[in-house]
Amino acid sequence: MLSRRTLITTLLAAALSSPAFAAEPLKVGFVYVGPIGDAGWTHAHDLGRKAMEKALPGQIKSTFVESVPEGADAERVIRQLAAAGNTLIFTTSFGYMNQTQKVAQAFPNVKFAHATGYKTAKNVAIYNPKTYEGAYMLGVIAGGMTKSNTLGFVGSFPIPEVIRNINAYTLGAQSVNPKIKTKVVWVNSWYDPAKERQAAETLIAQGADVLAQNTDSPAVVQTAQEKGKYAMGWDTDMAKFGPKAQLTASTINWGGYYTRAAKATLDKSWKSDSVDWGIKDGMVALSPLNPVVPKALAAKFDAKKALFASGKFHSFTGPIVDQAGKTMVAAGQVLPQKGVDTMNWYVKGVEGSIPK
Repeated sequence: MLSRRTLITTLLAAALSSPAFAAEPLKVGFVYVGPIGDAGWTHAHDLGRKAMEKALPGQIKSTFVESVPEGADAERVIRQLAAAGNTLIFTTSFGYMNQTQKVAQAFPNVKFAHATGYKTAKNVAIYNPKTYEGAYMLGVIAGGMTKSNTLGFVGSFPIPEVIRNINAYTLGAQSVNPKIKTKVVWVNSWYDPAKERQAAETLIAQGADVLAQNTDSPAVVQTAQEKGKYAMGWDTDMAKFGPKAQLTASTINWGGYYTRAAKATLDKSWKSDSVDWGIKDGMVALSPLNPVVPKALAAKFDAKKALFASGKFHSFTGPIVDQAGKTMVAAGQVLPQKGVDTMNWYVKGVEGSIPK
C-alpha cells in the first residue's frame, strides 16, 4: 500500500505530465504584403512557414495576415499580433521596416524579424536573401537566349532591393552577350497582375524578347507565354503558368531561416542579428532549365552557379560602369556590401532613369 507522500508525489507527476500541463507551443506571427496565392514572394514565405511547422511538430503554432499594405495598416496588424501573444513575429516586406521598429519598442519581450530591411534593435533581427545572385543567373540565360539583344524587366518600386536585381540581371546577361540592353517598366506595386501584364506587353512592344520581374504574380510569365516570348520565374517556380515561356526561375527557400529563428526562440538563444543568405546557403535556388536552353549555354549557367555556391564569385565584381560611363567598381574589385544595400544607379546597358 502506497504511503500518503508517495501517493501525492505520483498523482502530482501524473498531473504535470498531462496535456493540460504540457508546454504551450510557441506562437509565431507572419505579416504578408500580398495574397498567399500559388506563386511569388508571399507564396514563398508561406511555404517557409509550413516548412518551419513541419520541422518543429507540436512546438509551433503559427498564424498569418495576408495582403497587408505597407504603412499605417502594417503597424496596426503587427501590434495586434504582438498583443495576441505571438512571441516571434516575422514582417516580410521592406515597407514594414519602420512599423516593425515602432511596435518592437512597445513590446520589448517579443522577438521580431524583418525581411529585406536594414534597421535592427535589441529585439529586431533582419534577414535578406541575396536575390541579386539569382537575378544574375537569370541574366546568364536571358543573354544567351535573346534574339533581339533587348531584355525587359518589370519593376515594383525603385528601391535598392529592386535596382540591384535589375543591374545584376543585366550584368549576368552581358557576361555572355555584351550587346545586351535592358528596358524597365515600373508598376509601383508588389502585386498587381493587371499592371504587371500591361508592363510586360509594353516591354514586348518595345522589342524585349526575354522578360524578368521583381513583382509577385505570374502575370509576366503568362503574358510571355501568350506572346511567344521567354520569361523568368521570380521567388517561386512559375513554369506551370508558362511552360514554354519560363526558361528558369530564381526561387527563395525561407524555411531554413524560419526554423532557425523559431528554434532559437524556443531554447532561449535568440538574439538580434543580420542574416544575408544566397545560393551558397540554399536560400536562393534556381529551378530546372527549360529544355530549349542549348547545352553550351546550360554549361555556362552551371559553371557560374558553382562559383556562387563556392563563394568565389559576386554579382557586382568589377569592372562595372554606370550609364554615364563612370567606373563604379574597379576591375577585380567587389562592390562593398554598403554599396549593394544602398544602390541607386543603373549599370551601363540599362535604359531610362530611376524614378524619383
